[in-house]
Amino acid sequence: MISYGKQYIDQSDIDAVVEILKGDWLTQGPGIKTFEDDLGNYFGANYTCAVANGTAALHLTGIALGWQPGDIVITSPITFLATANSIICSGATPDFVDIDPVTYTIDPNLVEEKIRILRSKGKRVKAVIGVDYAGHPCDWEALRELADRYDLQLVNDNCHALGASYFDDKQYAIKYADVVTQSYHPVKHITTGEGGAVLTSDSMINEKVRRLRTHGMTKTKDQLENNEGPWYYEMNEVGYNYRITDFQCALGSSQLRKLDQFVEKRREIANKYDQSFYNNDILTIPETQDSVVHAYHLYPLHIDFERLNVTKLQLFEEMKLAKVNLQVHYIPVHLQPYYKRNYGFKSGDYPVAEDFYAREVSLPIYPDLSNDDQEKVINNLIHFINN
Repeated sequence: MISYGKQYIDQSDIDAVVEILKGDWLTQGPGIKTFEDDLGNYFGANYTCAVANGTAALHLTGIALGWQPGDIVITSPITFLATANSIICSGATPDFVDIDPVTYTIDPNLVEEKIRILRSKGKRVKAVIGVDYAGHPCDWEALRELADRYDLQLVNDNCHALGASYFDDKQYAIKYADVVTQSYHPVKHITTGEGGAVLTSDSMINEKVRRLRTHGMTKTKDQLENNEGPWYYEMNEVGYNYRITDFQCALGSSQLRKLDQFVEKRREIANKYDQSFYNNDILTIPETQDSVVHAYHLYPLHIDFERLNVTKLQLFEEMKLAKVNLQVHYIPVHLQPYYKRNYGFKSGDYPVAEDFYAREVSLPIYPDLSNDDQEKVINNLIHFINN
């Protein structure tokens, strides 16, 4: 069965993990700092804190930034649940802004419109989370300008775009955002099994994230009220066990050394899909702005099911018979029952996102997808459309 995404593990990854397993530290050891340093060097961050997963990274970001009841945090409806859920878990209220119909990322013009509307009602807009959907960076210049103008915090949910470039800069994420969150789930560009990180240029944010990662504990001498000895620690705020292990981080460091070649392979696969589908008026291939090098965590193809007079479910069932598993990214968050019930969102609130969902299908894309398997995906999809 051909999946929409999966990890690529080679012998160097296995050797890196085995080396840790044979050593003294399985967790809370030097392998974590090594991975954090490697991430900081690649992505240009002054401070990097590796955590248990991307959801933990988002949650800790909201707490470290001080989100609380009465604050509104704006994000895209086309994202995984964790992006919006982290706002709620941090105590703030989520709101959404529709996506740009070309880039599929949050529309800065609509962000400004939403900010003005909310402020006119006396609401307090605290932050914006931009999502680099599928591997295409947001319009970060515009978002940064809005954040500065309206005194907002700016977060980059960067999980889809590891290795992407914005204006020829692979370190763009930390350049524009106050905090960058990443995920290293197996379908992402690099994997630690489960894992994530919080990247920032702010030492205070980093210190708070680090404390919260480990139950809110600190042993730092200048932060202690007392100091009874080398065993002594204090807790001044409730934290979490969001730690990551050394063997996961060893895998992450090994994977990170291959990130550029992973992205190049994904781009080759995407280019082949583009060439196969670009002249088909039933299909819309993803576009890339000139300022961007797309990292293609996903290949989001749009299919005009109305014109075909078939359903998305029929496509999924037929492709599964051909041993191809497709996926959809994502069901708009505002249409989830919890968000409709608790925040009053409804169908029609974000029409571009809803139309996107109706048409979007994620095709298989991962570094070791073979030419034969990709041809199988292409041929079966075209056969479905033509019949």
